[in-house]
Amino acid sequence: MGLITGVCTFLYHLPQIYKWLLKPYYITSVLMTVAFLLVRKAPGLCEHLATEREDGNSCDFDWRELEILMFLSAIVMMKNRRAITLEQHIGNLFLFSKVANVILFFRLDIRFGILYLTLCVAFVLTCKPPLYMGPEYIKYFSDKTIDEELQKDSRVTWIVEFYANWSSDCQSFAPVFADLSLKYNCAGLRFGKVDIGRYGEVSQRYRVSTSPLTKQLPSLLLFQGGQEIMRRPMVDNKGRAVSWTFNEENIIREFNLNELFQKSKKLNKSRDLKEEEQNGTQPEEGSDELLPETNNWEQPTESKKDQ
Repeated sequence: MGLITGVCTFLYHLPQIYKWLLKPYYITSVLMTVAFLLVRKAPGLCEHLATEREDGNSCDFDWRELEILMFLSAIVMMKNRRAITLEQHIGNLFLFSKVANVILFFRLDIRFGILYLTLCVAFVLTCKPPLYMGPEYIKYFSDKTIDEELQKDSRVTWIVEFYANWSSDCQSFAPVFADLSLKYNCAGLRFGKVDIGRYGEVSQRYRVSTSPLTKQLPSLLLFQGGQEIMRRPMVDNKGRAVSWTFNEENIIREFNLNELFQKSKKLNKSRDLKEEEQNGTQPEEGSDELLPETNNWEQPTESKKDQ
């Protein structure tokens, strides 16, 4: 059943996958994922490789290699059960495939193993996954602007993501948070982000740890009047995050976004009436038109390109 679901997901997102494959990060990742397969099947090279097959065919997998590949498939399927986005599914596949390739190459020849491990380290240091650059209604904070913005208007509710660019979980969550901002952003409900990997003071001030061991990244905090109301994931007494799935349904339910959005509509209407009274005009009877706050956003302190 899990295999069928994975195949259906792959076919559904095939156009998006094709678009991704044109990016250098994914091209390199795909090549490193299939590296051992290419070496084992390459004519002129595979004949000189060691093998444990009884028939002596060194251009095919032996039983140990098949065991490693089957174990890899099982791990990827288990990890992908908790994956939310397509980026997480593909990221898990790339990660554990590289681990399996390291084991296979070291088992085949220590020289191949050292070479592949060196390539992996160079890849991690030089090639970063592309950041999400799609549409969003999100304000990016710095250490100097976050307190001022959160306390500027007590009627505005803020949902702020505390993230770090180096965190793969934060990168996978970026399109989900952007989609929520497009659906729920309005005058009384705003969405923001702050890179606590860059601004360590903000991390300490709001008690969000950047340590990979605590698993607090990403963290979503709800603010009203500059005061924290709730956060997900919650943190236990030892400073570790309580397991929580960052998908759209959980966020809408836990943060009660539908109710917050309805209340924010009333704030839009009240602002509209005040502006019309100041301009000396009367609102049309029965008009439910909302103030188009979302079309006139202030320029973010830092653009996504700068981040």
